[in-house]
Amino acid sequence: MSFKHAIFEKNPILLVVGILITVSIGGLVEIAPLFYLENTIEKVEGMRPYTPLELAGRNIYIREGCYGCHSQMIRSTRDEVERYGHYSLAAESMYDHPFQWGSKRTGPDLARVGHKFSDEWHRDHMNDPRAVVPESIMPGYPFLAETDLKYKLIELDLKANRAVGVPYSDDQINNAMADLLAQLDEDSDGYDGLMERYPDAQVRDFDGNPDKVSELDALIAYLQMLGTLVDFSLYNEKENNR
Repeated sequence: MSFKHAIFEKNPILLVVGILITVSIGGLVEIAPLFYLENTIEKVEGMRPYTPLELAGRNIYIREGCYGCHSQMIRSTRDEVERYGHYSLAAESMYDHPFQWGSKRTGPDLARVGHKFSDEWHRDHMNDPRAVVPESIMPGYPFLAETDLKYKLIELDLKANRAVGVPYSDDQINNAMADLLAQLDEDSDGYDGLMERYPDAQVRDFDGNPDKVSELDALIAYLQMLGTLVDFSLYNEKENNR
């Protein structure tokens, strides 16, 4: 047996051929099954595209480089799950372009930050992070509350996302601006339409200033929905019954 192995060690060309054959077989075993799958992402009940306001907030989140210090991907290791919650599912990022995965954590992972803190906490945190987290090294973003949200072309954002696979309907695109404003006012005439197009959307004034549609409104709306769309109590029950 050792003699046969020596043949490959003494003949570089034969060794290269052997490596190529081995890698090819391994690659086919891993790749071939994917051609028979319609989708590699498991469908999870509750997932929906972002509302126009949440999408605008996500754009601000990316613009300000928040992803550089905060990942949105909880790994399946025990320490991560105990600290942050249920590990991230691929379906939770199915409408993200680009996704916010990563390993860089100057700050905590935000995949489950929704409902973890109040809107007031987020307002204080964005204005002066050390007011709520004394050890924080995050810079403040007080200008977000003072900056008007540019939302008149929000339907173009929905169209761009649909072009890369997010299933926004014509109805959602045509009502994008109305839905954005409706999410900030529970008494809005567009409330019912918003909830029909985006089930379980959180509707309220997020920045504490009902007279202004600010970038802070959008950012908090986005943060407050992260990790809230999937009912993990049902998901855990299904896993335990397998």
